[in-house]
Amino acid sequence: MEEIINALATGEITLITCVVWSCIAVVIGAIGGAIGGIIVGGKHIGYELAAMMGGFYGPIAVVPGVLLALIILFFI
Repeated sequence: MEEIINALATGEITLITCVVWSCIAVVIGAIGGAIGGIIVGGKHIGYELAAMMGGFYGPIAVVPGVLLALIILFFI
């Protein structure tokens, strides 16, 4: 566990750190999508439904960008 934390702290890109950063990105994307859904469509379709839809579609936009960034950083 210490090796993983040290790799994350130093910025090493390994398979494990890639998985950890991808999981963090999915969670943050879901939270951001839920907040965006509430702001955009909360009044029209209800706040709970807008949050669920945003939470579902938020990570769809985040994951490809994060994976592409991690691949680029791996080769730099």
